[in-house]
Amino acid sequence: MNKNVFLRGVRDGVPIGLGYFVVSFSLGIIAKKSGVLFYQGFLASFLNHASAGEYALFTAIGELATYLEVAVVTVVANARYLLLSSALSQKFDPKTGIIHRILSGFVITDEIFGIAISQKGFVNPWYMYGAFFFAAALWSLGTACGILAGNILPSRAVSALSVALYGMFLAIIIPPAKKDKVIACCVAASFAFSWLMGIVPLFKNISSGNKVMILTILIATVAAIIKPVNEQPENKETVK
Repeated sequence: MNKNVFLRGVRDGVPIGLGYFVVSFSLGIIAKKSGVLFYQGFLASFLNHASAGEYALFTAIGELATYLEVAVVTVVANARYLLLSSALSQKFDPKTGIIHRILSGFVITDEIFGIAISQKGFVNPWYMYGAFFFAAALWSLGTACGILAGNILPSRAVSALSVALYGMFLAIIIPPAKKDKVIACCVAASFAFSWLMGIVPLFKNISSGNKVMILTILIATVAAIIKPVNEQPENKETVK
């Protein structure tokens, strides 16, 4: 059964991986300017699969930051994954072991979280492993290719192609929003407040990762108070 779940994850990870390749390609160009070698970029992407986190990482390297500074800026940029992991842990079968929980926290990304949290019933960690298997491969390969390509393609042209990734993310959140008015309201509120935080002087200079954390906590808390979820997972897949 885990094999079938893994393959289903691989299938769902294909469009995510294709979008990741384009985004990480542009990050590879930035890494090239910072003096990062292609194999170093590949390893960095495999271990740090987040665009904001990698951008902060490569920028810090380019500015000759210390190891401590690189570690701190990377942790801050990726802090939102603590929230995503905590939220997703509620979708696991209570019998799921600690190793699977740790590995699931490692493979989580915004998009993998989106497809995992939308699954009916309990989330089988092998589904996430499958999605990560393809998506992470193209994410890492895209960074390496971007470094090798250097400045062959204009960075603006490569960045423009990354709009496909946002379109894919919309495809993840729109169907649930159509079925549930609470989710629809949360999505609309997140768009509105994200825009406001981008123009209000008090919040304008806050990093994107911290903005996501603040909005996630506030919107999720309000939604949980107003409309708590009482549903129990329907399926109970055994994780081995």
